[in-house]
This record gives sequence, structure tokens and C-alpha cells, in this order.
Amino acid sequence: MTGAIRINHVAVVVEDVHVALGFWRDALGLVCQHIEHNESESVDIAFLPVGEGEIELIAPFTEDSGVAKYLAKKGSGLHHICLEVDDIAAVMTRILASGAEMINDAPKTRPDGTRYAFVHPKSTGGVLLELYEVAR
Repeated sequence: MTGAIRINHVAVVVEDVHVALGFWRDALGLVCQHIEHNESESVDIAFLPVGEGEIELIAPFTEDSGVAKYLAKKGSGLHHICLEVDDIAAVMTRILASGAEMINDAPKTRPDGTRYAFVHPKSTGGVLLELYEVAR
């Protein structure tokens, strides 16, 4: 199978992860597993496990990053949905063959070995979609 396995995470863009945790952790009661300072994407990410997936709170720490531009244009809220796949290259090939548009020409790799790429929202009905091939 080369399709989606499950929803890996839902990402919410916020101005400051520590302020946003006031609701997600303190008011709602979710546990913040950890906060990552991601230099390559210029964001801080708070990871809050929910069931088999996560909610990720993402906040830019530079004014020129893609997330900062998104936040300035659209404000806080849902940023993207991430689907976990077992073969990201095959899924990307199928997406491109269907005429849809990828943002990334090739998958990027996180420090833990997880590969990821984004599908352009104009191909998905307006939703930014991230694909994850989790390192095993």
C-alpha cells in the first residue's frame, strides 16, 4: 500500500507556542510532549499527543519564514493536515501524475529520518497537506 496510513498530525499556526499552551495544555488538559526549535523551517513546534496522532502548535521565530508570511496573511488557525504514508516517493509520483501540484519537488528529511513534503492547497480544495514517511 502506498496511500495514507493515518492522520499523523494537525498543525495550528500561533503567534507564540507558550501563550497558545495556555489553552491547549492548561485549559484543555492535553500534555505537551516537548517543544522543538526547528531552524530549517524557522518555527517553534509544541507537540501535543492526541490518540494515535498529535496536534502541533507552530509559531515562526523569524519574520521572513513561510509560516510567518502565512500568519501575517491569514492569522492564527489551522495551518495543515499531515497524512502518514508508507512510501512518500510513490505517493508524490501518483499525486503529480493526477495533475496535482506539489510544493516540494523532493521530500525533505527531518533530523530523526522522517521524510516530508507538502501538496499545494490549490490541488486539495484549499487545504495545505503534508505527507510524512516516518523513519522506522
